[in-house]
Amino acid sequence: MIVLVMAIAGALLGGNTARRRKGNAADMAQYAAGYAILFALVGLIATIVIEKTMA
Repeated sequence: MIVLVMAIAGALLGGNTARRRKGNAADMAQYAAGYAILFALVGLIATIVIEKTMA
């Protein structure tokens, strides 16, 4: 669940970042994908850490 939330948050942040930098639609899509992947990886690591500490 954390991974999905982080991926969506990353996509939104990436799209907004590209828009603020006056990027076109392809730039916004690329930034959104890149940020979504990065945030999903962070969420995955957070999920693993939480699971290991709770068990």
